[in-house]
Formats: sequence, structure tokens, C-alpha cells
Amino acid sequence: MGKTESSIAAKLDRRDFMKFVGGGLVIFFTVESPAEAAQGARPKGFGFGGPGGGAPPDVNAYLRIGEDGKITVFTGKIEQGQGNMTALAQMAADELDVPLESVHMIMGDTDLCPWDMGTFGSMSIRIFGPALRSAAAEARAVLLEMAAEQLKVDKGRLKIEKGVIYSGSDRQSRVTYAQLTKGQKITRKLEQKPAPKPVSQFTLIGQSPVRVDAIEKVTGKARFTGDLRFPGLMYAKVLRPPAHGATLKSADTSEADKYPGATVINQDGLIAVLHEDPEAAEKALDTIKAEFDVPESTLDENNIFEHLVKVAAKPQELERKGDLAAGEKASATLFEAEYLNGYGAHASIETHTAVAKMEGGKLTVWISTQTPFPAQQEIARTLGMQPDKVRVITPYVGGGFGGKSTGLQALEAARLAKITGKPVQVSYNRAEEFFYDSFRPAAIVRIKSGVDANGKMCLWDYHVYYAGSRAAEQFYDVPHNLMRTYGSWMGGGATKAHPFATGAWRAPGANINVFARESQIDIMAARLKVDPLEFRLKNCSDARMRRVLEAAAERFGYKPAVGPSGRGIGIACGIDAESYVAEIAEISVDKGNDIKVRRIVAAQDMGVAVNPTGAIMQMEGCIMMGLGYTLSEDIRFKGGKILTANFDDYSVPKFSNLPEIDAFLVRNDDLPPKGGGEPAIVPVGGAIANALFDAIGVRVFQMPLTPERIARAAKNA
Repeated sequence: MGKTESSIAAKLDRRDFMKFVGGGLVIFFTVESPAEAAQGARPKGFGFGGPGGGAPPDVNAYLRIGEDGKITVFTGKIEQGQGNMTALAQMAADELDVPLESVHMIMGDTDLCPWDMGTFGSMSIRIFGPALRSAAAEARAVLLEMAAEQLKVDKGRLKIEKGVIYSGSDRQSRVTYAQLTKGQKITRKLEQKPAPKPVSQFTLIGQSPVRVDAIEKVTGKARFTGDLRFPGLMYAKVLRPPAHGATLKSADTSEADKYPGATVINQDGLIAVLHEDPEAAEKALDTIKAEFDVPESTLDENNIFEHLVKVAAKPQELERKGDLAAGEKASATLFEAEYLNGYGAHASIETHTAVAKMEGGKLTVWISTQTPFPAQQEIARTLGMQPDKVRVITPYVGGGFGGKSTGLQALEAARLAKITGKPVQVSYNRAEEFFYDSFRPAAIVRIKSGVDANGKMCLWDYHVYYAGSRAAEQFYDVPHNLMRTYGSWMGGGATKAHPFATGAWRAPGANINVFARESQIDIMAARLKVDPLEFRLKNCSDARMRRVLEAAAERFGYKPAVGPSGRGIGIACGIDAESYVAEIAEISVDKGNDIKVRRIVAAQDMGVAVNPTGAIMQMEGCIMMGLGYTLSEDIRFKGGKILTANFDDYSVPKFSNLPEIDAFLVRNDDLPPKGGGEPAIVPVGGAIANALFDAIGVRVFQMPLTPERIARAAKNA
């Protein structure tokens, strides 16, 4: 992370913390508990006080106003390209009435920051943001009290401009934040907790300043984990199994032991070669002769769906409304379909990387991770150390998308650093990245739906396997509705259904859920010979969803037509992280059944947009990434063997593939900020699949929508 205070090596208790920050005003407040965060609850019970008061250090976030007037925000969230470093700084600066450039962010450092469950779920702004604003509002109120006492005026006369407090219009009667906080340890508590600013008083929230990390990243000065160098740093290459589930029978390291400059480690199942030159370490590793037992398996990307349904756990029922039998009886027309999605990799440009250094009984580990605090706990358990003897620092992360929530590379670097006493780097090559990725799980959705004689939806019987319920929640007006979930996206549940690890993949489970739902909606509209936008609006009374649908249609210049119209236009909408999104895609299909996406218009209601340009950039990034899962990204495997090992066999979108993207925000200042990092990815698959049907009258029920699948669907149509 840029400007991280990484020279502090020891775990800081409150007394040490005050030595670190020096004089100044320190505000600390409780953030969400894991249970609250998992449920999407907002943080409650923010305390205010000075050192020695308030909640325990492990559930506190600190906001420091220094002697020089600079503001330091400490947060367990991390910056992985999504821009929350800038947006959070805007929120603090706005509440404190200081310039943005005076705010300095320290993120993802387990010695300096509050405990945090991780950066995912579009929660940095919508969950941590309100806590930060609350603390900043309290700090501002305390500073006004202090200024009133020092200037000997009524607090109501005071005004703040850029960290300077004035007595009314008298510009000579003034005191700065720096003058108020210099050399003091403030323990003052307020009689009444102040409310954060209303929207009408925002000066920085809602603006789009240049990102605070922009210069570092554009100039190449930004440091990622793989950029770190220390005297005596050793590069480690680790012996890997050929398949998941394989067990080591024997390993002959005699040739590697002879390699000049190489250190060979063979301890408790970890076999690695360390060298000051990473290429030399790789060459030495190649000399190791190893034999593995590889379990037999016939599972592959083609038969996995039948297997998953066969071993599925009993379903959980959600959203029961009405009676399915009554809904079926009321239906004039019934529709049944099955939708599939294979395994997907995160394919971050930066591979999993960690650097570990043991010094004076303290282990410091720099990790490309979304979860620094869980990583700290796991490292401590693995090495048999106390957590306060392990410090995790998170530099800039080069993309995560849920895939950097696991940290095998950190455990390996930490173990090797402890064994050798030297700083060690473990950085995955691309094949290791694909092998150890916690893939988006293969998933199945089965839907039985019905419409009555008036063209109104009256039945929705929804079964989802291994994707969970995210974004499957019903917002259409269906009197008889039931969702059943079989397993989740995390590891497949107790059945161990998947042949390798699965986990969060940008908006976990939401993409297949929205692809299935919005395809089913289009199937019903086409059978009834109704325009797909008209059908959606006829069956949806949700005001926010209607608003984004209508805004997207107006921006697109949408003209009603019954599909397939030959135009290649498709619609999809969804809700994720409390944000509402509607997208309209325009495509063409060539003679080889290759889809060319020409244009996507996306409308998003995310409440107050802290940084509108940053939010739109996130929407654009979601749409770009969505093209991959929709059109090309698919993991090939045989049992536990991952056959996809690099980008020559895993096609992510290229610049030449990108359509014209018109992403915009539907303003809604009546709601606090909602999530922005994931919502716009969830309708992409549905919009393009519906556009494919509109273009050539072919419905493909499995993503990605490859030319081969389109050809088969056309043949079977």
C-alpha cells in the first residue's frame, strides 16, 4: 500500500499506539462484528474516547488528527484497484471539513488497523463507510468544543474551512486543528452524539477527484508484494502435486541439493528450493524426482453437472410465498428450463504472492490478500505462534475478485522464513495460480414458472445447486413463489461435491442466478409474444427496479419488439449489494456462431455515490469481466487434474473484444451509499444470452456462450 508505515515492527498496544501517532486527537469506534457484517447489518454502538477507553483494540478503528493537522485513517480494508482508498478518504475529509490531500490512508496492516473480516461483498463503503463518517463527525464536534473554549466564544458562532476554525466572520479569531491537538491526549466525551452531515452539506462526497493512488500506479511507483526486496531475500519454488487429492510417495532431492547456491527444504510435507535467483530456484526444483499417488476420477467439465445434482444435499427453502400447486393450477402456460455454468478462475493479473521475514521473534508477512486478519490468524496457528507475534501488511493488491481470500502462498513463505531465518518470497506462476485457485463453482439452476391468462406471472419454482441465493431473491410480482438452494458456492458443503476447492467469485453465485432468471423471463415474454421490457414492467411493481429499467431503455433508445426480432438486443436486470442494475446489450452473430458484443448500456441505482466517476469505472470493469464468464471463460479438468494452465487456454476479454460501454448512475440521494464493486457484473450473462436469442432465435442454456454451444443449440432448435 502506498505510504504505509511499514517500519513499525512490533505489535502495538494502546500505549505503543500513542507513541507511534505522537500528539494528536485519536478517535476510536467499534466496527461491525463478523455476524453483523455477514448479515449486511450496519455497525452499531460507536464509542468515542481517548487512549485507555472505549472498546477493546481488536474491534476498534482509529482516526488520528495529528499535530501537523494531517488526518490518518486506519482501516482493515484493502485497496485492490476498486478505489476505496479514495472514496473512504473523501468520506472522512468531508465530515471533518479538511482537504482530501490532508487525509492519509493506512489499510490492511494488522498491527495498526482494526480487526476486519476482509474486503469483499462491496462492503467497504456501505458498511465501514458509515462507521468512518460517524467517527469523523464526533471528532469535528469535539474540535468545535475545544475551539470554543480556546477562542472564548459560543460554539454556535464557529465555522470550519479546510481544518481551520473561525469565530464567525472574524478571520483573525481562528485556531487550526493542528493547534488544538498538538501534544494532547484527548479523552473528552460528548454529551450527545452528533449526526453525520446530510446530503445537502456534502462538499467532497459526490465529487470525483483524482484517485489518491493514481500517480503511483500510472508512473509505476506503486509497490505490490512482488516488488518488495530485502537484503538476503530468497525466492522459493515449491514442489506441487499433479492433481488435487494426490499424495506424495517419494521425492529424490539429491540433484537439487547439489545445485549451486540452492537451499533445499524438505520438512513436514513442504518441499521447496530457495535461491537468490528465482530462475535458478525453478531450475533446481526441476531436478527433483517425485512420485505421487493420483486418485482415479472420471469427472470432467462435461459430466460434472450430473454428478453435482446426484450428490446434492437436502435443500433449504427460502422465500416461501403462496402455494406452488395453486400457482401451477392458475397458470395458463407453464415453462421449465435448466441453466448451467462451469467452473471459473479469477485470473487476476497479479498472481498470489507473499514475502515473509522473521526478525527478533516477530514474523512480518506481506501478502497480496483480501483478508489480512484471517491470514494472520491462520499463519499463527500453522506456525504455532501467538497472533501478536505475526504481523500482516497488505500492499496494493493487483486484483482479487474473491480469489485472494485464501493464502497458501503466505503459509509457505512464513514456514520457510521461520525455518531458514531469511526473508522468503513465494510467488505463483500462472499454472500454480490456476491450480490453486478457489474456482467459481459449477452450478445448476432449474426453474418452473407460469403465467396466467392475463400474462401475469403466477408461479416461480426455483431450484439452485451450488450457487446459493445471492441475487436470486424475487423482485417480480409472483404470488406463488419458492426458492430451494442445494449447497452453496463455498466448497460444495458437507458432500465434498467438487473435485477441488471452490469459493467466492465476484458476486458469488449471482451471475448464474441472474442469467437463469432473466433468461426465463425472456422465454416467457417470447412465448406470449410480448416485448421483453414490457413484460418485465408489467410484472414488477418495485419502484427502484422500474426506474433503472426505464432509465436504461431511454438511454439506449430502446424500441419495443417481440423476440426474436433479428436486431440482437437483450435486457437483464438484478439486485446485488443493495444496488439495482439494468443492462441492455446489442450483439451480432457471425457465420461461425461467434458473438460480437457491440454495445452495452447499464443503469445503476446505488444510493448516494461517494465518487461517481469511480463508481462508473467499477461498473465498466464489471461489464468487461462479465464478458469473460459469458462468452469464453471455462476451466477444463479431469478429476483433480486442472488442464487449464495459462491464458492460451483460458480466454479473458481483450481490448479488441470490448463493446461500446455506456454505464451511468441513476441518482438516488434518499438512500445511503450501497455496493458498487459487483452489481453491474450480474446482469451481463443474461443480457447477452437474451440478445443472442433476439438475434438468431437460438436459446443457449449454458455459459459460456461459445460458438460450439450455439451451433448445437441451433441444430437442436
